[in-house]
Order: sequence, then C-alpha cells, then structure tokens
Amino acid sequence: MNALSLLPGDPSELRLRISYTDELDDTPRADTLERWAVAVLHEDAKVGEMIFYRVHLDRAMNAFVAMEEESEELDEIAQALLDPTTGNLVEDASGWLPYVGSSLLVMDKVALDVPWRGHGLGAILATEAIHRLMAGCRAVACSPGVTDLTSDRLRNEAEWDRVTAKIAKAWTGIGFRLYQGTVYLLSPSSLELEEQRGAMRGRLAELGVTWRRTQGGHTSP
Repeated sequence: MNALSLLPGDPSELRLRISYTDELDDTPRADTLERWAVAVLHEDAKVGEMIFYRVHLDRAMNAFVAMEEESEELDEIAQALLDPTTGNLVEDASGWLPYVGSSLLVMDKVALDVPWRGHGLGAILATEAIHRLMAGCRAVACSPGVTDLTSDRLRNEAEWDRVTAKIAKAWTGIGFRLYQGTVYLLSPSSLELEEQRGAMRGRLAELGVTWRRTQGGHTSP
C-alpha cells in the first residue's frame, strides 16, 4: 500500500491560521517578545501547530534577558546569537546577515499529528509560515529537535540522533545554515528560501494529486 494513501485527508487542503494574542500588557517585555501561534488545519480541524517568536532587538527590554526568561529553548538561541549586555546580535552573527530588518524571528516549534507525519509536510508548512512572519526581521533562527517525546523508540540514543538529523536536514533544505552548536540561521533575503517556497508549493500540489489517485479520485488533466 502506498504510504501516502494512509494520510487522513488531501494534504493540498491543509491551511494555516496565524494569530497573535495581544494581552494589552504595556510592559517592556511584552513590547520586546511576541508569541505567534500557527494552527495547521484540515477541514477546520486542528492537525498540528507551530510556534514562532518575533523578538524585537531595538525595544526597551534587553532581548537576551527576555528570551532567557521565556524558555530554555529561547535561551539556547539567545546564548548563541545575542550579546547579554546589549541584547543585540553579536558581531559574528551580524556578519552572517545582510541588514534587512531589526528583529529576530525564532521558529520554536513545528509539530503535526502522527497521521500527517513522514511526507515532508512540516517543512512545506513552516516555509509558508516563515514567509508570512519574517517581514522586518534580519534573521530567522531555530534549533532543530524532537518535540514529541512520547515515542518509546526515541529513548534510544541512536534513534534520537537519527530523527534529529532528519529534522535538521529538512530545515537546511529550505535555506537554514548551521551557525553554532545546534542553532541554525536563515536570512529573510535568501534567494534559496524564495526558490524553495515555490518548489514546496509544487510538492504540496503533487502530494494532493497523488493522494487523490490513491483514493480512486479524479484529477483535472
């Protein structure tokens, strides 16, 4: 049986709902760190989620401190990219990136429900979300890792390493490059990102055509 046929629905009908909840908290922290939630929907049912943070490096609060206080994952990225004293990009990271914005976009989480995994949909959907959220950002950062820790097989170190490497490969495929440790960087001005977005939209359409064929459906010529 074609593995694609096991998907619970047509992948080309997946949709993203991107939202930011403004709690009207007039504090330097709220002004510095924005949490954006991206729901992955299929026929209005939520089948996955992504979490992004837009970090403003030119606001009242030190961005390094804001990220350090938010979570261990954000702290790891701050330790690699930001000066603890100023909250700005360290000189080495700044040298990697054209000056096209004053914020940092952090891809914190990309997760799909189990039936939707294994077909590259995470990278396709994340590319679309990045494209929508990266305006005004100088860099997009992530630290590839496993978000679903419920699988017994991931307790095996070799299997953990294999899955983590697979995730990292997906992100390098859309233009992320290893910067330091486990932290990857992507420039919003990267031509590779735009090229890959077009390629992945084509891939999503192809997945939809193939899925419909496995279901005995018909496609337009």
